[in-house]
Amino acid sequence: MPVSAVRTLAPGAEEVTNDRATARAFIERLYAAHHEEIYSYLSRMVRDEELAADLTQETFIKAFRAFDTLSNVERARPWLYQIASRTALDELRRRRIVRFVPWSGESRGSDASAEELALHGRLSADLERALDRLPARQREALLLAEVHELTGVELAEALGVSHAAARALLTRARESLRQALAHERARSALAEGRSKPVAAARDRSERRGRGGDQDRQ
Repeated sequence: MPVSAVRTLAPGAEEVTNDRATARAFIERLYAAHHEEIYSYLSRMVRDEELAADLTQETFIKAFRAFDTLSNVERARPWLYQIASRTALDELRRRRIVRFVPWSGESRGSDASAEELALHGRLSADLERALDRLPARQREALLLAEVHELTGVELAEALGVSHAAARALLTRARESLRQALAHERARSALAEGRSKPVAAARDRSERRGRGGDQDRQ
């Protein structure tokens, strides 16, 4: 292998080469280690298990083809998420849909914010609708940070932006979620309030009907 095909990385990191056999072996190791979490992320992004499985395969194919862009194997996980994110967003833009599916989880700290608690709980109908109202990029940042627990640096790498830009995006996403969730909860409360008189009238009608049946007996 020519010397020019090898790039030495940070101390302690293995060498990344442009050799296709080396690339294939490395991507196969990444697939074994991370394909389940990449599939989980994609399934939440596109809300379609079969499509998520296809996009997972596409992500690793793209990773193989873009292997020479990985400058540090120790940063392979956020690099994969970056590829997966672009793959999902390209598909969502093509279909003009942005959806989420419910997930369960636990808060990472005792001082979790309201939106973190919401994201780590099973999605209610209100929360799912609130998430649907968010721009795709903000939703992506929330999912990567709160569910897949990427660090600030990893989040920036996955989003392909600076650390400061990633933090700003996540801040906007959290605020957008708070506002959207408040709106959805208010709308649900209003709808519930309107439905109560209808339900009460229906109950009264049913009771009168049962009373009439007993009289005829």
